[in-house]
Amino acid sequence: MTGFLKGVATAMITPFDEKGINFNELEKIIEYQIASGVDAIVVAGTTGEPATMTEEEDGILIDYTVKAVRGRIKVIAGAGSNCTRSAIDYSVRAEKLGADGILAVTPYYNKCTQRGIYEYYKTICNAVKIPVICYNVPPRTGVNILPETMEKIAEIPNVAGIKEASGNMTQVLETARRIRGKCDLYSGEDALNLPILCAGGTAVISVVSNLAPQAVKELTLAIEKSDLKTANELSDKLLPLIKACFVEVNPIPVKEGMNLLGFKAGAPRAPLTQLEDANREVLIKAMKDFGLKVKA
Repeated sequence: MTGFLKGVATAMITPFDEKGINFNELEKIIEYQIASGVDAIVVAGTTGEPATMTEEEDGILIDYTVKAVRGRIKVIAGAGSNCTRSAIDYSVRAEKLGADGILAVTPYYNKCTQRGIYEYYKTICNAVKIPVICYNVPPRTGVNILPETMEKIAEIPNVAGIKEASGNMTQVLETARRIRGKCDLYSGEDALNLPILCAGGTAVISVVSNLAPQAVKELTLAIEKSDLKTANELSDKLLPLIKACFVEVNPIPVKEGMNLLGFKAGAPRAPLTQLEDANREVLIKAMKDFGLKVKA
């Protein structure tokens, strides 16, 4: 299927406090994203730290977000696992809670074959009716969706597209060629938003848009209008901030960035740690240079 997602989907952080999820702050962050013009938010994705949440917390997070959004933008729920049965359970639950779509990361650690990847997505898609986005991020999972495999997956009726974060533009372009007209291509790596959109990507699933959602939205609009001059200017401005957001493993820097903007994002959950002091200074400088108001 094509046309499910266009523009910007922010891969949202999850704000924590000593009691658990900070729902008051979550609502403020949701409203900030909506007011900035994003088209969707992703909850319980990598940036939202689902690996350190209980199943109960994960479900409550999705439920709260769907109710807080009230249909104003799309809500996409992270639902992948290295156990297909668990991925089905998470996906079915997300659908029942009212999520508009599912972001299912490849099964990590097991290092299954390409056939295993296809069967994984086929099984998830057969369990739900809502759109499913495949998430390819080999540096984290140890598994890579090859273009020929994605071409086959794209034939599944409710596969909406692939979030590509392999970092390999040759592979991204080959995947784009093979799936064009069948399902959509989404950028899953902020530093490559510009070239992926220019190659026919319809949306970005962005980390940096936690901090600068309006600028990322403007980038997608410029490309939609074939205004490459503006798109390049925006990309050039965003790149130092993007680099700072990945000075340590995601979501450590971007979560600190949200704290610096005045949101009570809290600290990442162990085994993730707070941003090192030297890297915090790098982030502060990048945020200030971008024009963000830092409350350090």
